[in-house]
Amino acid sequence: MNETLKNITERYSCRDFADTPLTSEQIQELVTAALAAPSARNLQPWHVTVVTDKGLIDELDKEGVATLAAEDETYYTTIKERGGRMFYNAPCAFIVTHNGSSWGDLDSGILCQNVVLTAQSLGLSTCIVGLLRVPLNSRKGEEFKKRLQFKEGHDFAIGVLIGTAKTGKVPHELDHSKVTLID
Repeated sequence: MNETLKNITERYSCRDFADTPLTSEQIQELVTAALAAPSARNLQPWHVTVVTDKGLIDELDKEGVATLAAEDETYYTTIKERGGRMFYNAPCAFIVTHNGSSWGDLDSGILCQNVVLTAQSLGLSTCIVGLLRVPLNSRKGEEFKKRLQFKEGHDFAIGVLIGTAKTGKVPHELDHSKVTLID
């Protein structure tokens, strides 16, 4: 199996990160992968905020869990079953925003795929998280957006948690029934 396909098939959503911080070299490689992502008409509607401030990640986590506890019992129960943390002790978060372009969500997703596959190739684990929107839309949301230096006119698109896995997990089974081949 070629290395790219190996990284794709071995990647899983990590929900248990070790405290080990990323190196500056790892972060630079991930940033390069993000910026190399294709986008519609090469407009690159995104902005990436790389957060390694563990205190800030933990504050986002705490606010997100509290917000879910008050507003969404189903998600809150899931988070409690997974150890009570939304961001799983990740030492790094890539937070992607975009300028509202009609292709912004899709382009941001492509960017995140570049990041997670590069992280996998570096021996790191990842979890793509839409739940970052919870603390960003909470009562402290505007404060967080300011601290995260959101660009004017940008909204949250998607996030990626990155770090070293504390425990492993088997990737999901490939379901070939999801593919139709037309010759």
